[in-house]
Amino acid sequence: MRKAVYPGSFDPITNGHLEVLRRSLEVFDEVHLLLAVNPKKSGTFTIEERLETMKEAVKDMPNVHVDYYEGLTVEFCKKVGAKHIIRGLRAVTDFEYEFQLAAANEFAAPDIDMVFFMARKDENFVSSSSVNELRKGGVDVSSLVPSCVIETYEKKGM
Repeated sequence: MRKAVYPGSFDPITNGHLEVLRRSLEVFDEVHLLLAVNPKKSGTFTIEERLETMKEAVKDMPNVHVDYYEGLTVEFCKKVGAKHIIRGLRAVTDFEYEFQLAAANEFAAPDIDMVFFMARKDENFVSSSSVNELRKGGVDVSSLVPSCVIETYEKKGM
C-alpha cells in the first residue's frame, strides 16, 4: 500500500488543498492529512477548529485520515509507514521554500521523498492567509473554501 502524508497548517483548509488531496489519491492508496502547526505563525482558527473543518471537508474520502502531530513531519511519516510527503506549489516563491524544506527532510530522513503537485490555474493565488485577509475585508470567500469553513468563520463572528 502506497501511503503519503500531506502536511500543512490548514488555517483554514481551502478548496485548493482539497484539489491537491484529490489528485494525490490518484497516486497514493492512503493519505494522512496532517495538521502541522507552525509555532512562528499565529492562527486564525484554533487547533480544534482546524481539525474539525479538516475532518468535515474529507468525510467522503475514505482513504484520507486526519491527524495532528507536533514533531517533525518525517517522524510522523515513519510512525504511519509513509514514504512520501505531499506538497502543493502555487508559484515560484513556493518552490524556493519547498526546495529548502525538501533538502532538510532529505537530511533527516533520506528514504522519504517529497512529491509536488502544481496548483491549478484557478487556485494558484489561494492561500489560507489570503482567504483570511479577504474574509476580514468583507469579501465572500465561499468559492475558495468548503462550506464547513464558512460555518466556522460565522461561529467565530468573522
